[in-house]
Amino acid sequence: MNTRARRSLNYSIGVLLALCLLVVNASCRTQLPKGQSAASEQQPIEIDGSSTVYPISNEAALEYQLLGAEKARIVVKFSGTTGGFRRFCRGETTISNASRPISQQEIDKCRSAGVEYIELPVAYDALTVVVNPENTSVKEITTEELRKIWEPQAQGKITQWSQVRAGWPDQPLELFGAGQDSGTFDYFTEAIVGESGASRSDYQGSEDDAFIVRGVVGKPNALGYFGYAYYEENRAKLRALAIDNGAGPVYPSAETVKNNQYQPLSRPLFIYVNAKAASRPEVRDFIEFYLSHARDYAKVVGYVPLTDELYALALDRFQNGKVGTVFAGKSQISLSLKELLEKEANAK
Repeated sequence: MNTRARRSLNYSIGVLLALCLLVVNASCRTQLPKGQSAASEQQPIEIDGSSTVYPISNEAALEYQLLGAEKARIVVKFSGTTGGFRRFCRGETTISNASRPISQQEIDKCRSAGVEYIELPVAYDALTVVVNPENTSVKEITTEELRKIWEPQAQGKITQWSQVRAGWPDQPLELFGAGQDSGTFDYFTEAIVGESGASRSDYQGSEDDAFIVRGVVGKPNALGYFGYAYYEENRAKLRALAIDNGAGPVYPSAETVKNNQYQPLSRPLFIYVNAKAASRPEVRDFIEFYLSHARDYAKVVGYVPLTDELYALALDRFQNGKVGTVFAGKSQISLSLKELLEKEANAK
C-alpha cells in the first residue's frame, strides 16, 4: 500500500470512528426510511479528468462525505485532462479536474453542446523530471536539452544519453512520460518543445502517473516526468533533476514554485465546474467547502497551495458565477495566475 493510500485509510478510519459515535446518538435525529438517505435521492456529483488533480479532489470528496455523509454522493475518477474534458463537454460530469487550462478546441466543443463552466484554480504543481538513482552522472538538465530529447525530430535519433550532452553515459535513453490524453503532456510539450502536443512518440506513456514512477524505478537508464506530488511520494526511489532555464539549475520545491524560480515547469491546477450544476445546493456547498480547505488538501497530497488572496479570488469567481476562462484557450506560461485573475477582477 502506497503512502497516499495509507494516509487516506488512516484518515478515513479516524473519521469513521467519529461517525460511529454519531450513530450511537442517532435517536435524537430524524430517521429516513431504511435504505434511503438524502444523498441517495440526489444526482451524484461526478468528477473526472486529470490524474494529477485527482488526489486533491479525492481528499476533498472524502472529507466532505465523511463529515457530512448525507449531503452528497461524490464519485471521483481520472481519465486524463483531455479525456475528462471530453466527458465534461458532453455534459456527462459535474466537475472536470485539469492540469492545464481548457483548450480552444474544448471551449468550442463545450459551447456547441451548451455547456458553460466556472474555472477555479486549486493549487500549484511543479512538473518534475526524474531519473533512476543509479544514474549518478545526470544531476541537472537544461530546457534546451529537454527539448532535444522530447521534440518530434528526436524520434528514433536521440536514443543515448551521450547524444544529449558530452560526458553523459553512452547508455540507452529509456523514456517515460504522460499519455496524450493527459494535461501534463499538453503542458510539458508546450513549455519545453514550444507547441502543445508536439512530442516524439517512441516512449512509454500513460495517463496514470504511478505507471511512470514504476517505469523509471525499474530502469537504471530511464528518464520521466510527472506531477510533483508523485515525486514527493516516491522520492526515496527516484531522483529529481534541477532544471536550468538559462538562470542556473533550480530544483522543484514549494519554495521555488512560490517565488517563481522553477520555470517553465511550474503550473496551476484547476477544477472546472458545470455552471448549470453549480446551482444545485449540494454542488454549491461542496465547491465552497473544497475551496475553503484546498490549501490543506494541497499540502496533504504534496502540491503547493495558492496564496490566501488567490483562494479568495477563486471563491469570489465561483460565488458570482463567473463563467469562462481567463487563459484564452492555451497555457499562459509567461503570465502568473495572480496577474490573470487580477486582470479579470479589475475588468468588472
